[in-house]
Amino acid sequence: MRVLPAGPGLERIEAFFTGHAFDPHRHDTYAVGLTLSGVQCFSYRGASRDSLAGQAIVLHPDEVHDGRSGIETGFTYRMIYVEPRLIREALGGVVRSLPFVPTPVTGDPRMVVAAAGALAAADRAMEPLETDQAVQALAEAMAALAGVPRGSAGVVAARAVDIARDLLDAHCGRVVEAEELERATGMNRWQLARHFRAQLGTSPYRYLTMRRLDRVRAALLAGDALADAAAACGFADQSHMTRQFKQAYGVSPGQWRAVRRAA
Repeated sequence: MRVLPAGPGLERIEAFFTGHAFDPHRHDTYAVGLTLSGVQCFSYRGASRDSLAGQAIVLHPDEVHDGRSGIETGFTYRMIYVEPRLIREALGGVVRSLPFVPTPVTGDPRMVVAAAGALAAADRAMEPLETDQAVQALAEAMAALAGVPRGSAGVVAARAVDIARDLLDAHCGRVVEAEELERATGMNRWQLARHFRAQLGTSPYRYLTMRRLDRVRAALLAGDALADAAAACGFADQSHMTRQFKQAYGVSPGQWRAVRRAA
């Protein structure tokens, strides 16, 4: 596995696996991939899926999936992880919810071309305008495949979600009470949760957990011990962090660090 240069709100990887690749896990981002060789197999929404070379993969935020090779010689793929807010912003606020692509493996030219464009610059960081172009193409392809109904999400709801997200970003290292979000946004917790999921693809608590895990990954790459990373990033203890990490990435923190160091 190697990490490809990316921009704000984006992560990109290229990987080769034989046999088992990842345990069941989920991201709070869109995961859009392109299978380069072999057969990439995974379970998603109650069914087994197979992606062949040249096909694109589109996974919605917060959907559980795993990974494995469909043939003995393995598979190679590239994947870009896109924060839902970028997709929402790229669609210009003219949709009521995030696009959900019902078929996670597709050969649709719009999606394949968009994925290939977002993953083409493997050895350099994309320029800012190039990144914007890539995100726009992904958003429009997903919206087309999803048949997203048009219609504004509402200025008040969008602003409330932005306020809640900013608060969670700023305070992910501590417990955030529901009452804090209610006071900041002017919405009750149930209204906010519905709008949050519609616009960012996950719940406020799941979003908070993923921001803590972002900090954990940075701490691990800096050489921190697992227990120290857990304590510094808002988890109850190392076991709590490890469970959440594996649920998010399909591998343990130690395995993840070993792969990154070897890349």
